[in-house]
Amino acid sequence: MKSKNNLKELSYYGLLLRSYLKESHPDKADDTKFIKSRADIAAETYSNTIKDGYSHDRANEMASQALYTGLLFSKFDTIRNILWEEFSYLSESEVNKKALKLLPLCEEVFADYILHDEFAYSAEYNQLYTELVGQIDLLEDEDEL
Repeated sequence: MKSKNNLKELSYYGLLLRSYLKESHPDKADDTKFIKSRADIAAETYSNTIKDGYSHDRANEMASQALYTGLLFSKFDTIRNILWEEFSYLSESEVNKKALKLLPLCEEVFADYILHDEFAYSAEYNQLYTELVGQIDLLEDEDEL
């Protein structure tokens, strides 16, 4: 019950971040301390940007940047995309469940890369993708899924 009360206390930026985390980083979606901290930084960024004379649009852009920094590349989304593309026989609900289950099992593959917000657009992404497909194939063959 306590976490639900904490969720009711989230600010606009906190709610935005929690929604994003539920979709792309479900393992972080209930970390209210992290969410509140990031939301506070975003609100302060917005306020300071307005005080510096910038437009509301620019202030919102800067606040969003502060809110989502380090979260734009998602391991969960990467695994989910692989399941959609390479294992198309799975239903959408199966994909999400399986991606959650695979996340810790694929951590060893992710550890070989320096992940950052633009990683999905880097040359290394294709190599990571291929390695993850192989890892998921092996896990399926070994009935670990």
